[in-house]
Amino acid sequence: MQTIAPTLAILKATPSIVRPLLESLGDDLLMRDYGEGTFNSYDVLGHLILGERIDWLPRIRIVLEYGTTRTFDSFPWDGRDAQTAGMTIADRLDVFEQLRTSNLSGLAHLELTASDLDRSGMHPRFGEVTIYQLISTWGVHDLHHVAQMCKAVNYQFRDAIGPWRPHVNSIPSD
Repeated sequence: MQTIAPTLAILKATPSIVRPLLESLGDDLLMRDYGEGTFNSYDVLGHLILGERIDWLPRIRIVLEYGTTRTFDSFPWDGRDAQTAGMTIADRLDVFEQLRTSNLSGLAHLELTASDLDRSGMHPRFGEVTIYQLISTWGVHDLHHVAQMCKAVNYQFRDAIGPWRPHVNSIPSD
């Protein structure tokens, strides 16, 4: 039997992981990426916020209402939340926490059954996906972006760590 409990634990924990990680960092670290075509931590948080607004729970609701007869709206892979652009990191963290809390509450109110988790919707790129896969991807997406934020911050210390640099796999090469 499929269970979403481990994923829900990840989704619940993410805001409390991200806040202490980012809140005390200055803009010098938050606004710097780790190379051409990469993202800084501030923008990654904006991407997570955008996902909370238009991706995960809305898509689950589409599956429940329309099944595979309605394709999900496309989500911009590099999308950032325009509504919070220019906000302080503390304000963005507040928005993320509020949206995540609301979405987890909304998900709980759906009272999904095991058969609901097997229901399919239509992804614009991947085709048919189940609610279980969608929720699992939501958690993996969080973990990926937490690691990405860490990578962006790590990169700023690449020269400061001297001879340890070859041994720190999370710092990309220049």
